[in-house]
Amino acid sequence: MSQASNSLLPQRRYLVALGSNLFSEVGSSAETLQHAVANTEQYNCKLINISRFFSSPAFPAGNGPDYVNAAFEVAGPADPEEMLAILHKIESVYGRTRDVRWGQRTLDMDLIAAEERVIPDLETHARWRGLSLEQQMSETPDELLLPHPRLQDRAFVLVPLVDIAPDWRHPILGLSVLEMRDALPPAVLEELVPLD
Repeated sequence: MSQASNSLLPQRRYLVALGSNLFSEVGSSAETLQHAVANTEQYNCKLINISRFFSSPAFPAGNGPDYVNAAFEVAGPADPEEMLAILHKIESVYGRTRDVRWGQRTLDMDLIAAEERVIPDLETHARWRGLSLEQQMSETPDELLLPHPRLQDRAFVLVPLVDIAPDWRHPILGLSVLEMRDALPPAVLEELVPLD
């Protein structure tokens, strides 16, 4: 195999959460998610696994129609910034705009983890993990943070992730996806309803 073709092979595994609560050009939120996940393979990524689809209330509460949420594992480029750029390109294909933080959207693809990498560093990560809800609504990081700093708080991320990576362990908190999900209040978990 030539060096050129070798450089195209996926080199790192990623966990990605995705959601939608608006129709796109391809159809419903569930249809949009299916198309978007399949679309990753056009960017030299290899789909490893995908969760069931779940219905969940919009976040924050009352912020539009219910979401369809899912998660998938994908093998992609070694550089997490490059993987993030791919996800942003795919979002734009389905009409995603970034006008309002946590606004309604045709497609949201969040890079949740790049194996056990911590990006950019423990101190920066701790600052973003410790933000109050009010601060989260007004502040946006200007750099990639991995693992996603709100991962441990969000049922709409953790419930789908349990389907595909229950044993993945948060490299800072030391908790598995299953343990993080089980630490959430039962009432919050019950809001997620499988669509299957």
